Amino acid sequence: MYRAAGVDIDAGNETVERIKPHVLRTLRKEVLGGIGSFGGGFLFPSDRYQEPVLVSGTDGVGTKLKLAFALHQHDTIGIDAVAMCVNDILTSGAEPLFFLDYFATGKLHPEVAEQVVKGIADGCVASGAALIGGETAEMPGMYGAGEYDIAGFAVGVVEREMMIDGHLVQAGDQVIGLASSGPHSNGYSLIRKLVEDHGHFYDEPFGDGTKTLGQELLTPTKIYVKSILSLLSTVSIHAMAHITGGGLLENIPRVLPEGLGCVLDQSAWPVPPIFQWLQSLQEMDEQTLFRTWNMGIGFVLVVSRTDAVRVVEALSHLGEAAFIIGQIESGVSGVILTSDKNLR
Repeated sequence: MYRAAGVDIDAGNETVERIKPHVLRTLRKEVLGGIGSFGGGFLFPSDRYQEPVLVSGTDGVGTKLKLAFALHQHDTIGIDAVAMCVNDILTSGAEPLFFLDYFATGKLHPEVAEQVVKGIADGCVASGAALIGGETAEMPGMYGAGEYDIAGFAVGVVEREMMIDGHLVQAGDQVIGLASSGPHSNGYSLIRKLVEDHGHFYDEPFGDGTKTLGQELLTPTKIYVKSILSLLSTVSIHAMAHITGGGLLENIPRVLPEGLGCVLDQSAWPVPPIFQWLQSLQEMDEQTLFRTWNMGIGFVLVVSRTDAVRVVEALSHLGEAAFIIGQIESGVSGVILTSDKNLR
């Protein structure tokens, strides 16, 4: 009877069996209990902290999902779900501890769900978070054929006195940008419209032809956790921003004290080919470009001028492409874009 209504309990059980190996890859020693419990248990490492602050974040991946549906590629979109959450809580200096996911679809296909959870597990491994639970919901009539939605929730911890909240930021501080892997998980409604309006197809070659346009656009959001946590042990970071919806123009001001703004040198970093290609499709003003996409910078640090070069070198050793892209100034509101190489 329930199957006739569109819900397949057997498919749900098969999905659980399929995802178990992926979940097990993410487990930390603090994880308690097993897969299938009503709640995920995590033994908090209280001995490591004097005043631990728990930092949480939740997010999804937006209409980037439409590309996964169109290309029938489901093994990277879960990385995006993890990245959007753990990069957010990282801005406070928090180490991600655990992650939970929500996967909802009209008709459950275990092989697709497994690929999505594989991506989630990959993201958890990359960020050091344990995947301790989740929900798989089959909801007939809520989603179109072959469609689903995913969202995630991450919890991390940071020592209270080490929490990064922007209060140390001052005029003269340098802004360091870490390279993105592409549009990450933002601006895909406009991307899809541009591709459609200008007669392009996701299976057409892109760039040097080693990837299709669709593969390029499905490149998962970069996870910065391990590099930044390593960096925090050696240098004082005054503020951090995850460059998501709103781009550089709206995310950097979120971490700056009142009365301070940011001047960015657009010539200080290379803009990836995908953004150049999108811009070639339709003329767009700077405000639209830098508020819609990250334009090649996925994460931003604010450090003292004396530390800036050392931080860039340290990030390079950690495998990150990093650039001094601007500075903090008083009497400036928000973010000002310029091409002044003297800022560096």
